Amino acid sequence: MTIRISADSTCDLSGEYIAAHHITVLPLTVSMGGRDYTDGLDITPDAIFRHVDAGGALPKTAAVNTAAYRERFEAMLRACDAVIHFNISADFSSCHENALAAAEGLPVYCVDSRNLSSGIALLVCEAVDMVEAGCEDPEAVVAHVRGLIDRVDTSFILDRLDYMYKGGRCSMISMLGANLLKLKPCIEVVDGKMIVGRKYRGNYSRCLRQYVDDRLKDPDAVDGKRIFITHTGVSREDFELTRRAVLAHKAFDEVMEVRAGCSITSHCGQGTLGILFIRR
Repeated sequence: MTIRISADSTCDLSGEYIAAHHITVLPLTVSMGGRDYTDGLDITPDAIFRHVDAGGALPKTAAVNTAAYRERFEAMLRACDAVIHFNISADFSSCHENALAAAEGLPVYCVDSRNLSSGIALLVCEAVDMVEAGCEDPEAVVAHVRGLIDRVDTSFILDRLDYMYKGGRCSMISMLGANLLKLKPCIEVVDGKMIVGRKYRGNYSRCLRQYVDDRLKDPDAVDGKRIFITHTGVSREDFELTRRAVLAHKAFDEVMEVRAGCSITSHCGQGTLGILFIRR
């Protein structure tokens, strides 16, 4: 049996990985400046930064609709026997609901990742590993990745809060107070929802080191297969600082750098970085 893997464009996998492993990506719609764009095709995170920096409103994202899912699933099934599709958490979007409706009557297995960004990508990679190792049972692959969902550790540290404020996710007082005190909040995904975790204080580089130390303080509890360092655009110095800090805690088999796509960019803005991995 031939199995193909697909995911929403919110998965934040690199183009190289997507191409190498023949993953199909279904793009969300990004609305900005009175126009609709296709995520990852005719709009980029840098275009969003330019628009917002020029005084424009934050973009809005819209789920893939049922008809678009159905069309893509049927096209994929002409070249395979089954499809496993990964959705952004159902608490963030109606993508999963739409995908389930589109998959009705088809050998398509829709997985609610309960996550976003490279938290989805970690599950996609696990599915790819199984399929490429020769597994021909889509139900076994789905059971495996669903068993990992609660062990995916997704978090990001934010250098600035203006995007969160403009998006209605924090108050002006909170933003000004954080700026005054040089606070860098950590956003975590817990049970499919975003929460605010620890708030770090100091310059961004120092906060990144503290953040990595906190997330990897128990390296034996972390799966060493792979870790993502996903960001919305940080300096090479800060990325390499983070990478060195990660490897000082644990020698991962694979460290994957990813530039976050339009969804995370729209919500968090520049200077956002996260390390994402699976706990044992």
